[in-house]
Amino acid sequence: MTGIVSNRGQKLFAVFAMPDHVHLLVSIKPNILISDLVRDIKAGSSKFINDKKWGFGKFNWQEGYGAFSYSKSHVDNVVKYILNQEMHHNKKSFKEEYLDFLRKFDIEYDDKYVFEWIE
Repeated sequence: MTGIVSNRGQKLFAVFAMPDHVHLLVSIKPNILISDLVRDIKAGSSKFINDKKWGFGKFNWQEGYGAFSYSKSHVDNVVKYILNQEMHHNKKSFKEEYLDFLRKFDIEYDDKYVFEWIE
């Protein structure tokens, strides 16, 4: 999905789901906590998936998430990156991609606090 969906100053620019992760590009007002946004997205999408019975049993997200910021001038490139996930992951796994993001953004991390990887 691409395009701009706006709700009270928040905008969804792109979303793409892979079997083991989802990428979203959103802009939010500074008074919105990222943790609240992620909680609401996870709760709403879990309810939707479970109500539609799209899974084999009860669906739920794993704990945790990654959030990275970009300048407005990078929006087009990030949208293209998100919408090109299938081709991108032919070359690089989600784990490799995520750890690359942590390094690119100079984020220190401890492996024990990073996702349980589906391999």
